[in-house]
Amino acid sequence: MTISRKQSERIEATILSSIRRKLESYRPETLHMPFHYRLLGRDRMALFSFIRSLNTTFGTSIFEPVAEILAGDKFALAKRQYDVGCCISEKAQSEIQRIMNELTVGTAPNKLEEIERIRRVSRKGKMNKVKTVKVDLFVKDSKGSVFLFDIKTAKPNISNFKDFKRTLLEWVAIYLAGNPDDDVHSYIAIPYNPYDPKPYERWTMKGMLDLDHELKVAEELWDFLGRGGIYSEVLRCFERAGNVLRPELDKFFAAFAQAT
Repeated sequence: MTISRKQSERIEATILSSIRRKLESYRPETLHMPFHYRLLGRDRMALFSFIRSLNTTFGTSIFEPVAEILAGDKFALAKRQYDVGCCISEKAQSEIQRIMNELTVGTAPNKLEEIERIRRVSRKGKMNKVKTVKVDLFVKDSKGSVFLFDIKTAKPNISNFKDFKRTLLEWVAIYLAGNPDDDVHSYIAIPYNPYDPKPYERWTMKGMLDLDHELKVAEELWDFLGRGGIYSEVLRCFERAGNVLRPELDKFFAAFAQAT
């Protein structure tokens, strides 16, 4: 299954717009690095600084809108930065803490079972107000099943996996507080595999995440959001956008080579 021409055009336009906006607002780091400048050149150092700056916003400015475009053609509803609610029951908070305690001492994660445990108490006890919770990407299929995605960098910090897990469970609890009968799932989404062609090092998450029901990486993420087998198509969209941008980037950073 291939991406439609309309989708490709929208994806490439999104990438071009994002990078051009970044260039317009970009200001290189002001650190004086005389040895680096002389060894590598100011243009290369400026490009390096730009790439680091871009990496911090890649998820929200590029991956999220691209994912929304793809999912919009397959799912009944697809929306990024979606507000899932602002209340969580006291009983659900207690149940989540019990689940976290069990995982900490070695109980194997079972997301489907955890969701049902949270569902049973999602509207019991005091309803506590929390800061409005927005998920990176919300999709709902034609049968009413809901999928909540937390889009992460390609190599998230291992020490944060416990926080990731709690976030996924809390999203479920907050959503179920308003929609107690819905079929809901929450995932960590990693757009590409930095270890390719080797498999993604899923073992680093084992023990905290249910790898079959809480994690989607590279092909399995994009193929889930699209209509299957489209990962390479998405990469080609990025390549075509890059070919358009290359002269603009070369011109922009060449100016730094002349700086004193």
